[in-house]
Amino acid sequence: MQIKTIQLTLLMAVSLLTNTVFAQKGLPEKQPTTASVNTFYPSHLDFKESMVSKLTVPAGFKASVAATGLGKPRMMAIGNNGALYVTRRDAGDVLMLTDPDGDGRFDQLKTVWAKFTGVHGITIRNQSIYLCSRKELKKATINADGTLSDTTTIFNDLPDGGQHDNRVLNFGPDGLLYISIGSDCNDCQETNPEHATIVQVSANEQSRKIFARGLRNTIGFDWNPQTKEMWGCDNGTDWRGDTIPGEELNKITEGGNYGWPQVYGKQQVDQTREDPIGTTKEAYAKTTVAAVLTFPAHAAPIDFKFLTQAGSFPADYTDDAIVCWHGSWNAKKPTGYKVQRIKFENGNPAGVEDFFTGFLSPDGKTRFGRPAGLAVSNKGVVYISDDESGVIYAVSH
Repeated sequence: MQIKTIQLTLLMAVSLLTNTVFAQKGLPEKQPTTASVNTFYPSHLDFKESMVSKLTVPAGFKASVAATGLGKPRMMAIGNNGALYVTRRDAGDVLMLTDPDGDGRFDQLKTVWAKFTGVHGITIRNQSIYLCSRKELKKATINADGTLSDTTTIFNDLPDGGQHDNRVLNFGPDGLLYISIGSDCNDCQETNPEHATIVQVSANEQSRKIFARGLRNTIGFDWNPQTKEMWGCDNGTDWRGDTIPGEELNKITEGGNYGWPQVYGKQQVDQTREDPIGTTKEAYAKTTVAAVLTFPAHAAPIDFKFLTQAGSFPADYTDDAIVCWHGSWNAKKPTGYKVQRIKFENGNPAGVEDFFTGFLSPDGKTRFGRPAGLAVSNKGVVYISDDESGVIYAVSH
């Protein structure tokens, strides 16, 4: 365990600290900005099933282990046959987990897609499974036994990954497929217009267009079941200090510009960035869409899902969402390492509370997991992947 504190003087952009130099566009700040930056990871503890007793869920819920020994499971989707499909970007494969005896624990594992380098995003529509890596969007037919066949490539020209190469995807109420494409850097002025966006795939799956932009890395998004509006959690910029910028919950609308890299949060200006061409950051900020909620900086939102399918959950959970906070590395006091519930009322967020916690020790010095992916079953089970300890948890009411 080690904490490093660095004093940084920022003239134009902290991205100048990286190995890649990006062309600056517009005028730099006249005054330098200084930030005290901490880098700290709580020490990792090897997982033991007895640690489940340390995990906390709301009254009336229970948490259990659904699978272990999975390496680094990330995103998940549930098939019509009840199988849980899991992507593993590091292994470059897709697993199918099944529970033949119905005891709540997955007893059988089968690799249904191998040699898919960097596969991460996953979603299922009808009898097709869609999977996405850094550059490629593919789909396959789900057979009666849950295996996959008739694999095809839809796109192989998605933007280079860079710092954020974990694509995620989901179908909207309009029947169209959406893909989140993160920035390829911490805070550069992108040269590829598809970076830091959500793109919409055409109905015939032959083309795509930018749906929303200025989103640094919205790695989880979903649609409110009541209003059919898209919502997503965005990862804020690093190297600004312990408290800024906060992570964001955004209502994502077509044509919306959410401001990154010059603007964050509720139209707040990042003083380390240069002015856009022909205007100031302050004027530019007024043209962007403000975040609806902000959260502690560096908590690192990963997946975000509404609880629509969890039929046996209490009625007041119906239109609510949950988000996985993967956990900080860029703050002196660790934050995240848990799953939270975002309460919605009349289509808008109305509060936040803990839903699945306990991975981080009370003193913040150790951890035994990092929540990553979510899958919501119509049988009233929320599956949560831990890509650090190779575990999938089940939370039920």
